[in-house]
Amino acid sequence: MGTEDVPLDDKAKRMRDLLSSFYSPDPSSTNDASSNHGSLDAIDTTSFDADQYMNLLIRKSNLEALLQRHVEMAAEIKNIDTDLQMLVYENYNKFISATDAIKRKIFDVVATVVCSIKLSGLLKFFHNRCFLYWNFDFNRMKSNIVGMETNMDHLLDKIMSVQSKSDGVNTSLFEKREHIEKLHRTRNLLRKVQFIYDLPVRLEKCIKSEAYADAVKFYTGAMPIFKAYGDSSFQDCKQASEEAIAIIVKNLQGKLFSDSESIQARAEAAVLLKQLDFPVDSLQAKLLEKLEQSLGDLQLKPDEIENVSVESNDPKQGEVSDSIPIAAHEGSVLGFAEAIRAYRVIFPDSEGQLTKLAQDLVVKHFETTQQYVKGRISSGNLLGVLRIIWTDVLLMDEVLSEAVLPGFSLEAAQVALKQYVASTFSYLLRDISDALLRVNVSSKEAAEELPLQVALEASKKAVLQGSMDVLLDFRKLLDDDLGLLVQLRDFIIDWVQEGFQDFFRALDDRFLLLSGRKSSSSQDQDLTGAHGEKVLAGLVLVLAQLSVFIEQTAVPRITEEIAASFSGGGGRGYENGPAFVPGEICRIFRSAGEKLLLHYTKMRTQKVSTLLRKRFTTPNWVKHKEPREVHMFVDLFLQELKEIGSEVRQILPQGLSRKHRRSDSNGSTASSRSNQLRDDKMTRSNTQRARSQLLETHLAKLFKQKVEIFTKVEYTQESVVTTIVKLCLKSLQEFARLQTFNRSGFQQIQLDIQFLRTPLKETVEDEAAIDFLLDEVIVAASERCLDPIPLEPPILDRLIQAKLAKWKEQNPVTP
Repeated sequence: MGTEDVPLDDKAKRMRDLLSSFYSPDPSSTNDASSNHGSLDAIDTTSFDADQYMNLLIRKSNLEALLQRHVEMAAEIKNIDTDLQMLVYENYNKFISATDAIKRKIFDVVATVVCSIKLSGLLKFFHNRCFLYWNFDFNRMKSNIVGMETNMDHLLDKIMSVQSKSDGVNTSLFEKREHIEKLHRTRNLLRKVQFIYDLPVRLEKCIKSEAYADAVKFYTGAMPIFKAYGDSSFQDCKQASEEAIAIIVKNLQGKLFSDSESIQARAEAAVLLKQLDFPVDSLQAKLLEKLEQSLGDLQLKPDEIENVSVESNDPKQGEVSDSIPIAAHEGSVLGFAEAIRAYRVIFPDSEGQLTKLAQDLVVKHFETTQQYVKGRISSGNLLGVLRIIWTDVLLMDEVLSEAVLPGFSLEAAQVALKQYVASTFSYLLRDISDALLRVNVSSKEAAEELPLQVALEASKKAVLQGSMDVLLDFRKLLDDDLGLLVQLRDFIIDWVQEGFQDFFRALDDRFLLLSGRKSSSSQDQDLTGAHGEKVLAGLVLVLAQLSVFIEQTAVPRITEEIAASFSGGGGRGYENGPAFVPGEICRIFRSAGEKLLLHYTKMRTQKVSTLLRKRFTTPNWVKHKEPREVHMFVDLFLQELKEIGSEVRQILPQGLSRKHRRSDSNGSTASSRSNQLRDDKMTRSNTQRARSQLLETHLAKLFKQKVEIFTKVEYTQESVVTTIVKLCLKSLQEFARLQTFNRSGFQQIQLDIQFLRTPLKETVEDEAAIDFLLDEVIVAASERCLDPIPLEPPILDRLIQAKLAKWKEQNPVTP
């Protein structure tokens, strides 16, 4: 051809050379091989020298080429081995397939011949001989297959001979066999006729022996004959049989409704009635009504489960102890379950009705439980009731699994358990309220009994110990191995946490109600009715300190217990957030404590302010007489402060000693300047003295620094008393500004205020602010006085000393 040959790769060239060397008869190929002896292609020749090839390969190739050549030769060796194996396998499979085809062909021919033989004995004999003959060794078949056709011809001749003899035997016996079959049919017909005539007697025997199943079997077997010949040949037999069957039906009905009969017997009676075409729908309705009536006896009653409890020494082996016969109840439920089992067997299509009955029983059980948990019960009592209910559920579930009673009871149990948790917290709230309502400051022995302190300690115990007892009670529900509670464990944890959160919110509302800061509803009137219309101020102080205790002690302890025993949950869904938030509770009671403390100071201040208002509004200050002694309202004022001090000493701790003396107070220094100016002016004339005093007072206010009077109330005795005194003195100042005084009235105010300095300094912690406020009262009175001439210092001191001596006798200092 004119075109150039396409270049070939090394592998194609080698294959072409190998084929050429094998098939070519040209002896020149030998020369070509010898010429290639010294090349790298000599590996495929017959005169291949391995040593020479390796020396040539090492001399012409570097290390990388040697490694590459090694990889190529390993791959070629593997391919050649694979090709050799495939060649052997293909030839072997072809030989085996040919042998199997010959064997199947021979066996088919033999089977065809054998199947044509009718005589069973000869057929089996020749079939076995043929099978043994052809089940020869495979190696023998391969070595000696010649002559098989001749043997097959001989075998076929023998088989045909056997077949001809068998046909002869069948022909000779045909007439006798037909006669025998005719006689046999006649005999069977005579037996049936005899059975029809004997049927009434058989039925009577079955009635006497109560073999109703055999009687129904005999009668149903004879029904086709009665339908065909019952009105003619067998009329008497049919009538007698029907009378016997009527008795059997009556007996079967009695057995079906009898409680003494076993389930199997009652079920068998129903099946036999169905076989007799008896209408069983009416029987089904009567049995169902009977089961419904038995529910009333199975239902738990509140008066019967009052003392039901679980002895929880070991919750896993807790035994139910009660006043009612639990064994008898379980026996009744077991009988009800067996009745359901029998009813299902008797009436297989009654599953829906039985499911409704079982669910109604469970619902009634839990309705009774819900009424039961409204009272104050322990977890042991609840566990006893739940264990009874769960046992009933499992007994009925064994015979009526399609009703899914365990799952159905879970929904009803959730309502009962949640109600129990809520009821437990409501009783805890009531206990705390009862402890708070024991405050009785009107008792004559109140100072000795310290009623506020007793009420506070009782309230603290009710909150902390009551909460711990509630947690311990709920813990028993979690530790119990009852299947119902195990499945509701996460829900119980959530309910307990939610219950505590709601409980503390309700407790905060109850504090507001008891303190009078929130109007009471009709259901809470019994809480405030014990104290009349007015709320005791001491109770408000107890509530304030109790709020601090809840924030700082109770909530952390409860949080630790919940974290240790009630962690987990998750039944309420994580999207709703945590059920118990201690931080929110602490914030609520921190705010409540501050508000209640302020409310206490407000209540006490209002009471004292009422006294002060009466003092200033009752007399005619313009016509007031010259003062002879300190007015009695001072005694009443100090008595109120003494009562306040007694209350705060019972409830609040004593604060650090940090009294503000006059020597280190700017406000008190200014007041001293005001007093010095006032004393200097007393030597002047009456008119000039009054005018100059007002002028000097206002000038002193301009140059003195502002005194911080109203500060945050702290939870200490001194802080509360000081705040109340400050508020009372401020009210006193405002009352003074609303009146008009003559000289005697102003001097009376001066005497009363000057006397108050000493006892008030012994009571409060901020002396500077008290001095300032007392001075402000005197200044306010002087501003409203028609002739503001103060008492002479000697007279003022004599009256004050006389009152102080008398006051100290009446109020001795207690160590």
